[in-house]
This record gives sequence, C-alpha cells and structure tokens, in this order.
Amino acid sequence: MILNDKSSLTIRLAKFFLPFIIGFGVYGIWALFDDTLSRIWPLLVAYFFPPLGKETIIPLGVGFSKEALDIPLINRHIEPLNVDPLAMALSVAFIDIIVALFLMWNYDLAKKIPLVGRFMIKVENIGKHSSDKYAWVKPLRFIGIMLFVMVPFQGSGGLVGSILGRLIGMKPVNTFLAISSGAILGCLLLAYFADAILNVFIQNFLYGLLIVIVLLVLGIMIYIYRKNKSNTKK
Repeated sequence: MILNDKSSLTIRLAKFFLPFIIGFGVYGIWALFDDTLSRIWPLLVAYFFPPLGKETIIPLGVGFSKEALDIPLINRHIEPLNVDPLAMALSVAFIDIIVALFLMWNYDLAKKIPLVGRFMIKVENIGKHSSDKYAWVKPLRFIGIMLFVMVPFQGSGGLVGSILGRLIGMKPVNTFLAISSGAILGCLLLAYFADAILNVFIQNFLYGLLIVIVLLVLGIMIYIYRKNKSNTKK
C-alpha cells in the first residue's frame, strides 16, 4: 500500500510539473539556437492577460516585423522584429497546447487556483445553462472543439477549449488533440492572413484599408446577428 501511495504521488507530481518542464524546455532550447524568442517574449507574456488573444498578439507580432515603429508620446523607436509568420504562429499555438496538456492532467486541481479556478467555474456554468453560446460544439465533438479553438476570438483558446471538452464528455486525450490541432491551424491561418494583409498595405494602402473595413463590417454584422439571436431565444 505504501509503495502504491508513493507511486500515485509520483505520478500526480509528474503530471503537475511535466507541462511546465516541457514548456520551458522547448522555449529554452529555441532561445539557445535562435534569438527570435528574445524579440517576441513580451507578446507571448501578454497572451496570458485578457482581453488580449491570438487575434491581437499574432497580427501585432507579424506587423511589428515589417517596419520600424516610432512612438512620439514616449519618444521610443522600435526596430522591426523580423519574425517569420510561422515562428509567430507556432510560438502562440504552443502556449495553448501546454495549457491543454496541464488541464488534461490537472483539471480539478486547476479549479482551485485563484482567478483561474473562478473563471473555469464561470465558463462551466455558462456551458451548462446557456442553450446557444456553446451548443454548436457538442454535436461536432472533436471537430467542434478544434473549430472553436481555431476561431480567432477572445476566449477561444486552450483553457476554454479544455472546459468545453470536459462539459461535452470527451476523453481528456481527445480534447487535448483537438485543441492542439485547432491551435496550430488557427494560429497559422491568422499569421499568414495578417502577413498577406500587411503586404497589401505596403503595396497599396487604400486597397488594404478597404479589405480591413470589409472585415470589420462583417465582424460587426456577425456580432449583431448572434446578439439578436440570443435575445430572441430569451
């Protein structure tokens, strides 16, 4: 029994610390062979703080990589980051993957962490009592979680994806794989789309501005439609 208790404790400790070891290990090895991480680490840290999400962080990283930036108010000159869209995308996606890995093994423990636990309980309550906010995910299961994480909107990362996977009864490993796939695909699409838009801006500012305006109008229309639909059901 003592051996079993020790073995169980060892496994629990390994599951708790291993995601951190993998995360810091991968970023550490990357930093040894490439200085990209030293240029984008403030953006990666900012990714942990709402309302900033991949829909903000990735375009910022790709955008700052193109041209130097002068900030008159604080008299700062920022040199181009010179970060490849692929590196920017994978560095952000890896955060979601590590978060999903930690929650796959430590979901119940995470709910006891201050702030994080309160947020998880809030999302769980929304998922249990709201009939439309996450309803589309359940019938699609794996594909639904993957698409949810791919969508570049605030609150669609590895944390909420893990909670939704739990709510719809998916196996933790399947939820982890769905989140990993969605994070990688979503971040790659967002990074290269932002890169393409910025290239259009550089070549033809008015044409690029027109594309951004169209996208903003579409986003507003979708938001209004979803809000009206939610109010109608109430």
